[in-house]
Amino acid sequence: YTESRLSKYSELLLSELGQGTADWVPNFDGTLQEPKMLPARLPNILLNGTTGIAVGMATDIPPHNLREVAQAAIALIDQPKTTLDQLQDIVQGPDYPTEAEIITSRAEIRKIYENGRGSVRMRAVWKKEDGAVVISALPHQVSGARVLEQIAAQMRNKKLPMVDDLRDESDHENPTRLVIVPRSNRVDMDQVMNHLFATTDLEKSYRINLNMIGLDGRPAVKNLLE
Repeated sequence: YTESRLSKYSELLLSELGQGTADWVPNFDGTLQEPKMLPARLPNILLNGTTGIAVGMATDIPPHNLREVAQAAIALIDQPKTTLDQLQDIVQGPDYPTEAEIITSRAEIRKIYENGRGSVRMRAVWKKEDGAVVISALPHQVSGARVLEQIAAQMRNKKLPMVDDLRDESDHENPTRLVIVPRSNRVDMDQVMNHLFATTDLEKSYRINLNMIGLDGRPAVKNLLE
């Protein structure tokens, strides 16, 4: 995992609490006053993302890149009539905490941001090294041990006769390093990886549902601009 100091970021969320920016309301038992919403200078719901389920509805908002969201916020301040299309030139798509690749097309991502619903697919990053495949990044929240179990199960069931060995060489310097050794140098590893992308968590889909409570206090599925 990664540790980071969040005091500077917290200032973006809390620094205007005493300036009348946000309304105050009683807390759950009426003993204290609390802000109705945080006077955030950046849209934390987009930066951090969230997921949840309630009666008859759910939400799946992915995290986004801090620089892109900040640039989008500045653009809206400087040009309040900035369109959704222009905003999407700045915010390229979700930014999950992994180096795995989002393989969903830009056109599909733009549709998601227009409609507030859809899904994106992520694929592990790999390369050929000394005749073997080395996987160096996994999709968001995918366990390397789980992937190795999935591949090993296929090997036991004779569904991967072209694979000879599996190794987990992950360490402090290489948090993800999974090695797949082919049975011979004649094996087409691109074909093997395409099979594994289709049958294991090396490729995974993530639902997006931009459902949130708006300034009017009502839940609604929103587009990126809203």
